[in-house]
Amino acid sequence: MAVEQTTRNHFRIGIAPISWVNDDISGLGDHYSQDQVLSEMASLGYISTEMGRLFMQDPPALKEKLAEYGIQLASKFVGTLFTDADRLDEELHSFGNWVKYLKEMGCEHVIVCEMGGSMHWDPRRPPGTKDVKRFTDEEWKNLVNGLHRAATLAQAAGMQLVYHPHAGTAVETVDEIDRLLASTDPELVHLLYDTGHALYGGYDPLELLQKYYERISYVHVKDVRRDILETVRREQIDFRTAVLKGMFTVPGDGCIDFAPIFRELVQRNYDGWVIVEAEQDPAVAHPYTYAKLAKEYLDATVVSVKAMCQG
Repeated sequence: MAVEQTTRNHFRIGIAPISWVNDDISGLGDHYSQDQVLSEMASLGYISTEMGRLFMQDPPALKEKLAEYGIQLASKFVGTLFTDADRLDEELHSFGNWVKYLKEMGCEHVIVCEMGGSMHWDPRRPPGTKDVKRFTDEEWKNLVNGLHRAATLAQAAGMQLVYHPHAGTAVETVDEIDRLLASTDPELVHLLYDTGHALYGGYDPLELLQKYYERISYVHVKDVRRDILETVRREQIDFRTAVLKGMFTVPGDGCIDFAPIFRELVQRNYDGWVIVEAEQDPAVAHPYTYAKLAKEYLDATVVSVKAMCQG
């Protein structure tokens, strides 16, 4: 039933496990088991998820577990340090291993995000760092080189590299996203379109979608609570604290109007993954409740948009 509905809507709708167990902030959601998370996803009609720290990493075992719930693995977030030329060979080796892993899992995309200079994912920076260290021109060159080489590895395995502009990293703002896409080969580096991170970084989500649709091959949908975003900007609050304050939420619970976004996707015949993702504290935002809200909102929005497009 879920597959039929997703096919009818021309979207493959999944949900990331980060709503239950947060990979960005340790300790959030540690009490959830993979069986509970997968069971709740499946019961709501989601057909895919992304790799998270609560899932077993052995491909045969994970395949069996996902199949038990009718869930497919869509991709995995892979952090890189391509901006550091001294670490490039090591980083490409690690990336290649994840390509093999995701290929074995039947994935079509590898999600990449550069961790160099980020506020709390760069292992070279002190714990508790709250600022983002912007790239030098040399680091930009290193990043582009690394992405091109990594994308070539992905393509050799029949997969696409999709870059994820992300809050708290040095590719988060309008200028940084534009520079990344202007500097990289569109045949190699594709864009992961994330509505919430786009708005956080200053891009109108619809504008970003329209401007770079030809580069987009993977979609994350998350919403933003406008009042908290404004407080974060005014008080220059760091990303981690912003998440704990509840800046992000699921589609239908924030300020983003998803109707024109999905109208654009429908009119352009987008048929790729649409993954619900909302970094929240599960102790505050009950994961099942919000996952249900998101699924109902997205289903209703897509049906309404399709009716308007066909009318």
